[in-house]
Amino acid sequence: MRRSNLFVFILCLILLAGCSEGGGPATPVRPVAPRDIPVLPEEGGTIVESMIGEPSNLISALSSDSASHAVATQIYVSLFKYDKDINLVPYAAESYEVLNDGMLFKFKVRQDIFWFDGVQLTAEDVEFTYKMMIDPKTPTAYAGNFKLVKAFRRTGKFSFEVEYDQPFAKALVTWAMDIMPKHLLEGEDLLNTKYSREPVGAGPYMLKEWVPGSQIVLKANPNFFEGKPRIDEVVYRIIPDMGTQFLELKAGNLDAMDLTPLQYLYQTSGSGWDGSFNKFEYLAFGYSFLGFNFNHPFFKDVRVRKAIDFAIDRREIVKGVLFGLGEPANGPYKPGTWQYNGAIKPRKHDLAKARQLMAEAGWTDSDGDGLLDKDGVPFSFSIITNQGNTQRIKSGVIIQQRLKDIGIEVDLRTVEWAAFIKEFVDKGRFDAIILGWNILQDPDIYNVWHSSMAVNGGLNFTRYINPELDDLLERGRHLVKQEDRKPIYDKVQQILFDEVPYCFLYVPKSLPIVQARVQNIKAAPAGISYNFEKWWIPRSLQRQP
Repeated sequence: MRRSNLFVFILCLILLAGCSEGGGPATPVRPVAPRDIPVLPEEGGTIVESMIGEPSNLISALSSDSASHAVATQIYVSLFKYDKDINLVPYAAESYEVLNDGMLFKFKVRQDIFWFDGVQLTAEDVEFTYKMMIDPKTPTAYAGNFKLVKAFRRTGKFSFEVEYDQPFAKALVTWAMDIMPKHLLEGEDLLNTKYSREPVGAGPYMLKEWVPGSQIVLKANPNFFEGKPRIDEVVYRIIPDMGTQFLELKAGNLDAMDLTPLQYLYQTSGSGWDGSFNKFEYLAFGYSFLGFNFNHPFFKDVRVRKAIDFAIDRREIVKGVLFGLGEPANGPYKPGTWQYNGAIKPRKHDLAKARQLMAEAGWTDSDGDGLLDKDGVPFSFSIITNQGNTQRIKSGVIIQQRLKDIGIEVDLRTVEWAAFIKEFVDKGRFDAIILGWNILQDPDIYNVWHSSMAVNGGLNFTRYINPELDDLLERGRHLVKQEDRKPIYDKVQQILFDEVPYCFLYVPKSLPIVQARVQNIKAAPAGISYNFEKWWIPRSLQRQP
């Protein structure tokens, strides 16, 4: 199939799916007029959001999936959090000092924070969390930052200090990890504790109900130290398909979801939408990628990986899948940020170059069947991704066709989210994978790319190991000044470009939509959820629990 015809084919598939979802809401959501909005915020009501996958564990240190962290961040508190401008600011920390050229930190914990069961949160809980993170028995992918601590010393009931051997750029980011309750988790088997599904935190919301496969309900914490959230209940409905989510939004059964580009551009305007919903658009802090399993013999040759990268047309994917609402990705950093290496340009779509590299690697069509082979073995492999994520699936269809153009056969498989993470990602049981990562505010990507993370349950699940990259990642995290770190992470991006452990695909636009009855939503560099506890719904428009 020629390229132009493939694009039309993909577009038709998208439009056909869209036609079944198009038009106004099935049950029109009530438009909100200025007279409906009181001058002062009102409390109460319920907001219902969608979630494509079910959380795996609500002890956040034990999970790497976004669903778990989305819920956990409402349940727990940390010493620091990000504000609307993506600056780290104190949260559970009352104050802190940086001494000895960044090798000594002194913290004071607020004294007005209480766990849901009424026990006061203290520095002992922070110490317990730190020890839990460095305990080799704790199955966490986030221990690396904590293991750099030379000494942790409690200096009072609500104070402690942390000492490092050398400056660590992500020292404060480390302490933005959720704090765990010592009085409940001490002595517990973290793999079997009831608190992974019945969490006790100190955050703005408490777990009210978890119906597996259906929904998670949170209720406002009346004793939250920053004040009770204005919305009484948050319902996360587990709907593993974006098309079904959209139908529920149109029917008025959801208040918010992340739209697909097609939905954003063509299906959420006009009668039944204008005045009833508010839409937002901003470049996401995340990217999607095709990752290779380095334990697979096909992908050990960099020429093969580069050939596949040349065969992929990122602009075709951005145009055909994202409808232009995104940018081609060219590494693990967000375009426009200081850590992004703008001197590196994405490989241009070049099928001739791809074929040349495959031939150099010894792959030829020896029997004339249209597929490359070597030593009698055809170049055929599978790409897996998660069910329900239409962008990744459609990207996989395009990649499948582009690789067919150079004689590579691809089987595209989709797997239900929980099994996808537990049975395939965590265990490295795949040939290649389409997935996405959040782009961190700090350029340190040690946890994803360092060779020490190339273990079962580790975030380096492609098992890519490069001593030069290890050295750069180790050095970069111990530099503090931006001008010193910039050359390090420019080189990191260069290595990832040259070695192609991932084919970086795209950075999408975030396209959230929220019913207009929900007030005080203001888009900022951090997105829209940074002030979620201050969102509110007029009493006359509230959805009762």
